[in-house]
Formats: sequence, structure tokens, C-alpha cells
Amino acid sequence: MSTPDISSSRPAMPARFGAAGWALAVATFAIGTGEFALMAMLPGVARSLGISVPVAGHVISSYAMGVVIGAPLVALVGARLSRRRLLLALQAMFVVGNAASALAPGYGALLVIRFLTGLPHGAFYGVAALVAADMADPARRGRAVAGVFVGLTVAHVVGVPLVTWAGQMLGWRAVYGFITGMELLALVMIARTVPAMTPDLQGSLLREMGALRRPQVWFTLATGAIGFGGMFCVGTYLSTVLLGVTGVPAYVVPLSQSLWGVGMVAGNMAGARLVDISPVLAVVVTLVASTVMLCLFSLCAHSMVPVLIVTSLMGGIIALLPALQTRLMDVAGDAQGLVAALNHSAVNVANAFGAWLGGVVIAAGYGAQDVGWAGAGLSAAGLAVFLTGLLARRGSARSLPDPV
Repeated sequence: MSTPDISSSRPAMPARFGAAGWALAVATFAIGTGEFALMAMLPGVARSLGISVPVAGHVISSYAMGVVIGAPLVALVGARLSRRRLLLALQAMFVVGNAASALAPGYGALLVIRFLTGLPHGAFYGVAALVAADMADPARRGRAVAGVFVGLTVAHVVGVPLVTWAGQMLGWRAVYGFITGMELLALVMIARTVPAMTPDLQGSLLREMGALRRPQVWFTLATGAIGFGGMFCVGTYLSTVLLGVTGVPAYVVPLSQSLWGVGMVAGNMAGARLVDISPVLAVVVTLVASTVMLCLFSLCAHSMVPVLIVTSLMGGIIALLPALQTRLMDVAGDAQGLVAALNHSAVNVANAFGAWLGGVVIAAGYGAQDVGWAGAGLSAAGLAVFLTGLLARRGSARSLPDPV
């Protein structure tokens, strides 16, 4: 009989849980701002380092690759650590990585530093979601998990516009100095508010890897890797559509990014309540809504007000993130850490694949607005994968231990 994982017990400290939730939200705000900062400052980074904008874009790809590789790697290495200690170690890596980014002497160094900074990304989000869910009342688990992602959504409303302005005024190195300060603040807050947790002495690489033998884990990860691609297929080329198809003034583009962020905040909050009703229902509803919104994007692309309204609604697709995260908790059994981190690897696969597909559509001679149709296809395909998984689970309900 295995020893119970005391790290997953729920401390009866609602006030302390609230403080811990704020600490995790500050951390995810800083991480989200740091992740997207280079997208907003890419021309300035290119000029500073004496390289072209496309070459500077490789730095963004390097971070994404670090997320994909680091999520499972760090989760496996930290399997026997208490979740609190693992959170602190991962947050410390962000502090060091962003400080080194601000001081990077050249393009090659920045490329390596951003890759290393991406390594703790997926594991941090995964472990933070597990900590929040463990400390929350079971009836509010979805809202607790979504609370971890509040910082990420607010980063799109406040953080990205702020660093865009700061990058223009002060330069990208100063921005990463500011982000380092936020990461350090989050580290102190986590150390002071997240309760001590006993490490899982039964945790091991083999136990975590055992989750990969569960078909429902793969169905859920594939749903994210494909279904989330729709959001990135459109989001990557949003400014291209607005400037080249809709014909908006340049100042409307930052406004559209903020509207997208507002939609993300609202979608995260609404999705959290739906997750508390049923994670399965939350996934299905979000993917159906995503498919509809992405179709509307293509149909409304020639009119400014309708396309901006649809852009805000598309931000709600972020509700899929806590829904999938919670679903993975339900189907992973006692190997929670690895699959929680892999959810973010799947999201970054969706990011890369969605952006690639949108580029293919435009390069093939279709209008830039047609990325909406391609994105809708990805959302619909993700829904098909998820429903196939549910059917497969019901067809073998007597032989598989995973709950529906």
C-alpha cells in the first residue's frame, strides 16, 4: 500500500489560500508578460542586436522550444520534491533567466538564455494548478485552477501594452529588468504564502511516466495541441488582417490586443464556473464556441466594429486551458505532475502549428482573413478528437480506471 501524498492534502486555511492564489497570479502575470514581451518589442531587439526582424523572431521560437522540452523534463526531475519547493525553484529560474536576458551581450547568448528561461514555464503552470486545486474546496476546484491563469490573461490586457510602451521609451533591456523585479516579487510572495508541503516519497520517474499509458491522457493532450491551434492561427496574423483587410488605423492594433485580453479574462472566469460543473462540458462548449467565433472572424474581417467585437470574443477561447488542465487531473491517476506540465507543451505545439497553418493559407494566395476558416477547422478537429476520446472511454469503461 503506497504512502499517501501529503502534498495533495487540503490545508484548512482559506485566508492563506487567498494569499497564495494572489502570489500565483502575480507569478503568472510576470511569466506571461515575459513570454510575450519580445513579440511586442521585436523590431527594437533586432535593431539593438544588429539582426533582421525574422532572425530576431528565432528568439521567440527558442523560448517556445524550451517550454515544450522543459515541461516534461522538469516535471520528471522534480517528481520527489514537495510542490512548494518545486514552485520556488522554478520561480527562481525565471528570476535568473529574465535578469540574464536583460544583460545578454548578443543574439547568440539571448537565443540560449531564452531557451533556458522557457524550461520551467510548463512545469510551473502545471504545479501551480495542482497546488491551487489541492488547497481549494472540491466544489470550487475549477475556479481555483482558473485563478492561476488570471495573471496570464491580465498580462494580455495590461502587461503587453505596458511593455510595448516601455520598450519604445526605455528599450527592451530595461523591460526585462522590470520583469525580473516582478518575478522576484512573486518569488517572495510564494515563499511567504504557499504552505509547506511534505514531498511525495512515492513519487518517481516511472510512476509519472505511467500516466502516458492512459489513453485518456493522450486524447486530452491531443485536444489541446490541435484545438488550441485555432486561436494561434488567427492571433498570429491579427494585425496583418486588421491593417491589410479591415483597413484600420495603426493605433487600433494595440486596442485590438487589449480587447483580446479582456475577452481572455472574461472567458477564464466564465470557463472556471463551467469547469466546476463539468470539465468535459467545459471543453466541449469552449471548442464549439471557438469554432463559431473563428468562422465569424473571417466573415467580419472587412468591417472594423464587428471584427473588433469578434476579436474580444475570441479571447474567451482561453477557457480551454483550465478545462483541459482539470480534465488531465481527472484522468492522470496518481501521476499528476507530468501530465499537468505536458498540457503546456501541448499548448505550445498548438502555437507553432497554428501559426504555421495560418502562414500556409496566406502564402497559398488566399486572403489573410481566411486564417479564420483554417483556425475554425483546427478547433473543430480538436473537438472531434475529444469526442472520440469520450466514445473510446465509454466503449472500454469496464477495463479502464480513468473517470469520464
